[in-house]
Amino acid sequence: MLDKATVDVIKATVPAVKAHADAITECFYPLMFEQYPEVLPYFNQTNQGKGTQPKALANAVVAYGANIDELGNLSDAVAQIVQKHCSLGVLPEHYSIVGSCLLQAIAKVLGDAATDEIIDAWGKAYGQLAEILIAAEETVYSATEHAPGGWRGERAFKLVKRIDESSIITSFYFEPVDGGAVPEFEPGQAITVVLNINGDSVRRNYSLSDAPGTGYLRISIKREPQGLVSNFLHDTLEVGSEVNMLPPAGQFVLRRNDKPLVLLTGGVGITPAISMVNVEATSGREVRFIHAALNSKVHAFRAHVDQLAAANSNISALYVYSEPEADCAPHVSGFVTADILAAQLPEDRDVELYFLGPKPFMTAMFRIARDLGVPPSQIHYEFFGPTEELEAG
Repeated sequence: MLDKATVDVIKATVPAVKAHADAITECFYPLMFEQYPEVLPYFNQTNQGKGTQPKALANAVVAYGANIDELGNLSDAVAQIVQKHCSLGVLPEHYSIVGSCLLQAIAKVLGDAATDEIIDAWGKAYGQLAEILIAAEETVYSATEHAPGGWRGERAFKLVKRIDESSIITSFYFEPVDGGAVPEFEPGQAITVVLNINGDSVRRNYSLSDAPGTGYLRISIKREPQGLVSNFLHDTLEVGSEVNMLPPAGQFVLRRNDKPLVLLTGGVGITPAISMVNVEATSGREVRFIHAALNSKVHAFRAHVDQLAAANSNISALYVYSEPEADCAPHVSGFVTADILAAQLPEDRDVELYFLGPKPFMTAMFRIARDLGVPPSQIHYEFFGPTEELEAG
């Protein structure tokens, strides 16, 4: 518990930190990577380049300071951070590295305004946050380790099959090298693949794209034109290849209740929705599966979803293609609009709505879902960056 003097200093200086938050985080990351290059694998350099990672950290720092005496307001955000950290294998010793570099960045950006009293207060505040996160992450690590089929840290997996799902998306099926079981993960969760590419350690999160209980872990990856990891996996990973993985994690998970389930995806955002629809296929729960793509060539899992819909009357599918070719046969040409989504919703809007896809798609779906009156607590998405960016979109 922080003393009153420290809390008072934090609250008094939050406006200044907020005004310079972007500059602080833009200073922080290069400084940390230079002083502690061993942490580089824990950060997606693509997100660094786009500015989404620094922006997310800046907002988190400001939110923490603003709620320093009401931390219960941040419980949802803390839970999300914990899951993200656990998915990447963040360890207690990493917190001292981040703390040291963050305080250096604050001092550098604020200059003479960053008195010893202010730096000391923010150091104490960061220490409190670190203790909260470390304890929460240890709870997750321990639970994961002791669950049937679970583990802690890295575990070796072997590629046993790969299947092209479209012209740009390939599914990779992995089984443990040790011959043991895999955990009963939650539909919607992701795993982290740990790779060595050109001598550099790299970590990437990928949604699990099949139901739990299969005996394998499947990820379905889009080949990105400039994607370091996606191209490495597509070009070099053959049946029999081994990779290390971290345990499944994440909060973007299926709510199992009787409400109709609406799965609204764009592009490769379809992958966690496949895990969810596979789980609910024979449950009797109403599932509306809506997918947006350029055309049928890049539309993954179409035949699979069609088969599920044909075999289970509770599932219906709607495909929207923005650039259909002559033989594509979408249900709708163009983009997902409010009218299209409204036609898939009951009048009372009492559904569990999940959406995932490229950022422009997500900003549009966020606005449409909100405008159509879907209860905010029943709108679910996974977005790297501040929610304000979706709202602004």
